[in-house]
Amino acid sequence: MLLDSHTHIDMRDFDDDRERVLQLARESGVVAVIDIGIDIASSEAAIALAEKNSDVFATVGIHPHDASKVTDADITRLEELSKHPKVVAVGETGLDFYRNRSSKESQVEAFKRQLELASKSGLPVVIHSRNAGDEVFEILKDWISGRKSDGRPVGVLHCFSGDAELGRKYIDMGFLIAFDGPVTYPKSSAAGVAREIPLDKMLIETDCPFLTPQAHRGKRNEPSYVSYVAAKIAEVKGISCESVADVTSANAIRLFRLPIKQGVNR
Repeated sequence: MLLDSHTHIDMRDFDDDRERVLQLARESGVVAVIDIGIDIASSEAAIALAEKNSDVFATVGIHPHDASKVTDADITRLEELSKHPKVVAVGETGLDFYRNRSSKESQVEAFKRQLELASKSGLPVVIHSRNAGDEVFEILKDWISGRKSDGRPVGVLHCFSGDAELGRKYIDMGFLIAFDGPVTYPKSSAAGVAREIPLDKMLIETDCPFLTPQAHRGKRNEPSYVSYVAAKIAEVKGISCESVADVTSANAIRLFRLPIKQGVNR
């Protein structure tokens, strides 16, 4: 039982064979995929895709790359979209000081406004953090201090690039840690970090069409390839692929409140 917790299946990369890709994922044991909104248009597209497929769920958000374009109308629209029954999180939101496609000030403002929406809606958040570790941590720490806890995870650090110590700090705050294709790369430190993160605090994802696992690197990524991420984590932890798949799927079901039955003993 696999679950791909972060995809961009709505992107044009899949326009020619989207349904085939989803069917291949099902045949590979993927029980659900989360399609991630990165702007208003993609959030709407993710919802439309989720409406057509019972095993696809959507998030709504604005990526930090587009933060400088965010208007009050955009935030209002995100709030409207967040009420759709197939929407399971707010995001992808956060900070990206590597590309710096939007000013740092606009990124911080857009990030905080989406965190406010998550608090208002009661939805978890999907966090993007690149070259902005300290800033993201401090913003999330402040946000957590004002959010009422229901005992469930509050969000996920997508494509986690920090060290194990930072990962444990996020776990203590109520977040899950997600790993994807880079965990399979020979020169990446992600596998070592994954070894140290408890399995019951972990998600697996593809971020497709990006970050293709090593076995298919250079080609388009897709949800069925989440099995390579599971296999690598199983290898570094010395456990079975089935354990990784089942536990990370259970974690995703709990985080996103998915209506999926699973028989994992936890």
